[in-house]
Amino acid sequence: MIDAHCHLEQKDYINDLDKVIDTCKKEGLKAVVTVCTETKDWDRALEIVKQYKNYVFLCGAIHPEFIKEISSKHIDEFFDRLKENKKNLVAIGETGLDYFWVRELEWQEKQKELFIQHIELSKELKLPLVIHTRDAAEDVLRILEQENAKKVLLHLWGNREMMPRVIENKYSITIGPIIARSKKHKKIVRDTPLENILLETDSPWFGNGSRGLPINIKVPCEKIAEVKKLTFEEVWNKAGNNTIKFFNLIL
Repeated sequence: MIDAHCHLEQKDYINDLDKVIDTCKKEGLKAVVTVCTETKDWDRALEIVKQYKNYVFLCGAIHPEFIKEISSKHIDEFFDRLKENKKNLVAIGETGLDYFWVRELEWQEKQKELFIQHIELSKELKLPLVIHTRDAAEDVLRILEQENAKKVLLHLWGNREMMPRVIENKYSITIGPIIARSKKHKKIVRDTPLENILLETDSPWFGNGSRGLPINIKVPCEKIAEVKKLTFEEVWNKAGNNTIKFFNLIL
């Protein structure tokens, strides 16, 4: 099994990352995908994937939440760094739209421009896309379709009404620990083929009052098994294989 989305470069792990990785291995995780979303964290993220080579894998992008903080020059410079480090990347992301934190229309338009730039970069580097969306599902899907994005993973997707469109486009979604308390996410899982589902924790968040850890993918795995009337092992193995296939991981 693999945690398809967490953030190991966050300060929450600065003092005990070796212990966290050791625990992941002991608990049966075959790999962890870490997602760098701020340019200031890039060097740390690179250090981590090099230190834990073939166990921790890296995605990189500028999170839409930070649109007001970055200049065009800053974006270009970071994109150059992503290109230079293509061999260390398994996807571009998380990128997308966030209308919860960014409510001004002019800045939402700038988010769309940055989103399209990320899609173009993913095509140039021949890498899949990891997508963030909050209060912006319709615009996210429209842009992905408009830009003919093919290999897409919708991180913590929560829009049940648009699932037929997601499945028709052959996009994948991740399910996290929130499913333990969310009827909406249970219904999404019920209506989504297991082939389209990956597991994630978004650690260090969603720790239910404490620091989230990649081993918490066991929570969504258990709940998916309950909803789909499958065994834990069936979901555990299939979701892991889906993750290997999506990111083209070599373990």
